[in-house]
Amino acid sequence: MSHFISNPQNNPLLVPLAALPVMDYQDFTAEVGKLMADEEAHCANYYAFPLNNRLKFICIVANDREHNLHILSHEQQAEGLTLHSLTAHHPAFHIFEREICENFGVIFDGHHWLKPVRYPHNRARKDYVMDNYPFYSISGEELHEVGVGPVHAGVIEPGHFRFICNGEKVLHLEIQLGYQHRGIEEIMVTAGTGLKYSVLAESIAGDTAVGHSNAYASVFELLAGIVVPDRLQIERAIALELERIAVHFGDMAALCGDVAYQLGQVVNESLRTTIINTTQAWCGNRFGKGLIRPGGSNYPMVQEFTMAMLKTLDSSIKRFSGMSDRIFSMPSVLSRFDGIGVVSPGHARTVGAVGMAARSSGIMRDIRASHAYGAYNSVDYEPALVDTGDVLARALLRRMEVEKSAELILQFIELHSQAESVTSKPVYNAQLIPDSLAISLTEGWRGEICHSVITDSNGNLFHYKIKDPSMHNWLALALAVRDQEISDFPVCNKSFNLSYCGHDL
Repeated sequence: MSHFISNPQNNPLLVPLAALPVMDYQDFTAEVGKLMADEEAHCANYYAFPLNNRLKFICIVANDREHNLHILSHEQQAEGLTLHSLTAHHPAFHIFEREICENFGVIFDGHHWLKPVRYPHNRARKDYVMDNYPFYSISGEELHEVGVGPVHAGVIEPGHFRFICNGEKVLHLEIQLGYQHRGIEEIMVTAGTGLKYSVLAESIAGDTAVGHSNAYASVFELLAGIVVPDRLQIERAIALELERIAVHFGDMAALCGDVAYQLGQVVNESLRTTIINTTQAWCGNRFGKGLIRPGGSNYPMVQEFTMAMLKTLDSSIKRFSGMSDRIFSMPSVLSRFDGIGVVSPGHARTVGAVGMAARSSGIMRDIRASHAYGAYNSVDYEPALVDTGDVLARALLRRMEVEKSAELILQFIELHSQAESVTSKPVYNAQLIPDSLAISLTEGWRGEICHSVITDSNGNLFHYKIKDPSMHNWLALALAVRDQEISDFPVCNKSFNLSYCGHDL
């Protein structure tokens, strides 16, 4: 067999490095081409790391229909390396190859533009600096450029948006990030103790603390041989759905604010508060920090909290449903949502969109269904889907997902009441399986999170790779605003609500 293929629904996945064939690069590109020819396949991650004076490349292709993972690998001499670009035939690989180029100096022949991604301090391409970022440009007397950021009003994180416009119409948007590289992946290897790993994991993207903590805990437990009790898996799933509901409430508020519908804004803001306060009552932190820990929990879900959560959830969903009826029947709101910021199904597939960005363009891509994990294996879940790909679709999808998350929580609570009552404390230090690759996929509220970990011969963390869904979806936002009025950018941006820090690792 030329590469490793997992069994269906094997998530998280553990692969001995010895079981991962090293392919010739020509065979590697041919095999990737065969896999990506299937519309139900997408690249979950592609990265490189130094190993024995060479570069080892790992590519993870997920198939949504077959529910499996394909792991491909090749190795190359690092110095002066030039490879034929996968991006030339599969555009979704553009961001992964750009990152590999920036970090290790690998040139991908045929890549349309090997631009920097994050500007890490230890990058191989020292000529990549903020001041000479190669923005795309178009010459013409009727054209002008508009720059927004990197410093924004309020508490928004840094990012620069460069528009090329003909009058008010946007012809092209380029998004430059990388202003706050924090070195999280490197620190994850050198942190020293499992508690520090957990704190780092929940800080990867602040609004996805539960999602990233879930992914980290899963790979750690797999490598440590820890069997997680059913009740704990259920509690993690409930926390994940609460996080999803809270952010969707907040995003609906932001969307209403951008189209001057103040009632919708303030009602949804208040509803978000009811959910994050529920999480705070559970673990002491509104964003769920401290709640997810490998092997156990310091905050098991007790009956008193469960009853209070159900009461709050019931009230919040009813209020949200009533407010949503108003929002989606207001002509002034619909005129600013409908047909604005369209990402077609074809474009969404081309850029490798995941999560909400994919499902709002008619692509059934949801890890909870395609590669179910933990408690999601115990429920029948059918993802919500909208196919128009505009701001309205992304707003409607939020409404649908809130309702589905509430239904999932009710199912999980029923399962929780039936599960064996086992109390387990977190495990921060454990002997990990050596010479292994562990992969965890989690459906965060934005979409697919991928944590990929490699251990050395002594069972120590050797390499840690993190992929936030925003890595895929920033390009979808850039496509969404083409041929739109520049005044439509704020509502388009809010409809995606992508992560700066989740991208600038």
